Amino acid sequence: MQHPVHESTIAAQTAAILPQVISWRHDLHRIPEPGQAEEKTARYVSACLESLGITHSTGIAGHGICGIIDTGRPGPTVLLRADMDALPVTELADVPFRSAHDGFMHACGHDCHMAMLLGAAGILRHLADEPHSGMCGAVKLIFQPAEEYPGGAKPMIEAGVMQNPAVDYCLGAHVWPTLPEGTVSACSGPVMAAMDRFDITIRGRGGHAAKPHHCVDALETATQVVSAMQRIISRKVDPLKPALLTVGQFNAGTAFNVIPGEAFISGTLRTFDADIRKQWEPLLRQVTQGVCSSMGATADILFSPGYPAVVNNATVTDIVRQAAAHTDGVTCPDRHEQSMGGEDMAYFLQRAPGCFFFIGSGFEGCAPAHNAHFQVHDHILAHGIEIFCRATLRLLQDKPAATA
Repeated sequence: MQHPVHESTIAAQTAAILPQVISWRHDLHRIPEPGQAEEKTARYVSACLESLGITHSTGIAGHGICGIIDTGRPGPTVLLRADMDALPVTELADVPFRSAHDGFMHACGHDCHMAMLLGAAGILRHLADEPHSGMCGAVKLIFQPAEEYPGGAKPMIEAGVMQNPAVDYCLGAHVWPTLPEGTVSACSGPVMAAMDRFDITIRGRGGHAAKPHHCVDALETATQVVSAMQRIISRKVDPLKPALLTVGQFNAGTAFNVIPGEAFISGTLRTFDADIRKQWEPLLRQVTQGVCSSMGATADILFSPGYPAVVNNATVTDIVRQAAAHTDGVTCPDRHEQSMGGEDMAYFLQRAPGCFFFIGSGFEGCAPAHNAHFQVHDHILAHGIEIFCRATLRLLQDKPAATA
């Protein structure tokens, strides 16, 4: 059941609150802070929630915030989530609201995510007080620290944010520069990959470059390890299932005429498939130790499991697509966006059915995320606000039987 009168007000209310949302976004963009250090950001978000009359708790798992909008009428609980942390990037974007914190920048759009969620919160807070709105249950507003690293979702869940009241559905969004402005991608099933990390120290026996036969060359061994690791993907993984291995660090050597006795390799493994993910560590150890043994070297291998895959529920995703279809200036194409990037929204979606969707922010000449020139045009904030509100209203009114 839809409430047309109720729904028809969303666009107007979004237009009314958008100037304030843009101001919030600019203010937040000026004060970027890294994960687990979002002190100013959290204070600012808390002040905004206070101005909206929304009850909230602060200091959760660091600087996390949990707000609550309770209609006072029985019904499900929808969790809406935004991330707060920034990146260690020196901003080069030519905007009047550029970062005031040297060496840090909102280069992944988290300022936009917070501003959109605050805008949606303001509208939903108003609708919750309308006795004839048809809105029931409650909305939880999660402002999460440390999404980039080391992850704030799991600690917030462990601190109890998905209880009292228990969360029935989860929604989150990310601005996405590879999608053009005016498009939204909402895809059921896996949309972002599980991401794991490895750190390998290879130890040989260093010595003079003129006498390699007296040495165990850690650098040469490491190059063979890197080459062999790539064959894990090409020869050990089903080619019909996406997977990747990337070596991002390789450090060895101190001088041109010295054979290194030690080399360091660090990288990441990514996949959507849980069964493939289980194979990563044993395969990595088997390959690395096999190569090292053949070269007379040894290896210390540290495998660090990261975020699981982001997996969307089909029913909730369909509701998000319906919400996007009713949002002014938005199309939701059949081609769905997937990414091998990781996101700790995955932990919320493991515990309640939901959808993590992408809001197109791409324009001609735009920079990619995590780039010093990254920028987002303010008008697309309205798309996120409307979709959050429309999808939340459908979930709190229709009460679909979604399953995880």
